[in-house]
Amino acid sequence: MSASEGFEKRLAVAYGDLSGALRAAADYLVANPLDAVSRPLRTVSAQTGVSPATFSRLARALDYASFDELRDEMRDKIDRKVNNFSDRAGQLQKAHGDGKSDFAQAHFAACENNLKQTMAGLDPDAIRDVADRLAASRKVLLLGALGSTGVVEYLSYMANFCADNWILANRMGASLGGALSGLDERDALLIVTKPPFAVSVIKAARLARELGVYVVVITDTHTCPALEYASAGFTVSTDSPHFFSSYVSTMFLLETIVGMVVGRAGVTAQERIAEVELHNRQLAEVWSE
Repeated sequence: MSASEGFEKRLAVAYGDLSGALRAAADYLVANPLDAVSRPLRTVSAQTGVSPATFSRLARALDYASFDELRDEMRDKIDRKVNNFSDRAGQLQKAHGDGKSDFAQAHFAACENNLKQTMAGLDPDAIRDVADRLAASRKVLLLGALGSTGVVEYLSYMANFCADNWILANRMGASLGGALSGLDERDALLIVTKPPFAVSVIKAARLARELGVYVVVITDTHTCPALEYASAGFTVSTDSPHFFSSYVSTMFLLETIVGMVVGRAGVTAQERIAEVELHNRQLAEVWSE
């Protein structure tokens, strides 16, 4: 792991290899950042039942020199990270009222850093494997809900230029159960989900895995319940001074995946894209001089 990577990125990479005690310590830090940085370690230990030594071992497992170094990083970020949308909106309004806000610059810097962090955490072999599997799938079902609905619809629009087997699962109230019916090990399900998680998406991931479907999950936290059922999972960075989670790095990853799939499809994808463009003009769906 790179020393430049933040706590959550390091944790996402290492989480699967941690012992139960280290996972418990990590889950506490993620769920209770304010308590973790503001209370003595002895108090945190007494409340959680996790020994101080376990927190120290967790820090070393994540390539920090000490738990104090880990906690200092969390403390540096805590002012930028609040737990709900309304609080974050209030913070934005206060900064504007104080005349201290350069939101455009701050948001740009956060998005730029998110892209760098996401790129640094991408496993080239893993993303190549995902592209190979999606390109070879009989059907690729696409699923997002709540804030992730729009980006998955964009993914569907983009993918349908080059393939006819990428299908949006829950468009216009369509039955999710119907979309999952008939899927098996020849198919794939690509999910985008971020907190707060939609119950239907988590249940769909579980059912798809039970059916033998290849499940790809894109999220922004290692605690995402859908990762338990993922054949391949990616955790993107979404930090922002905005009241809402940033989807810039998510869009980057989705566009990368589609681009890699098209690269594997060869002349077939090129011919379909040309056909779609021709039909769009014939139907007057696009402006033509």
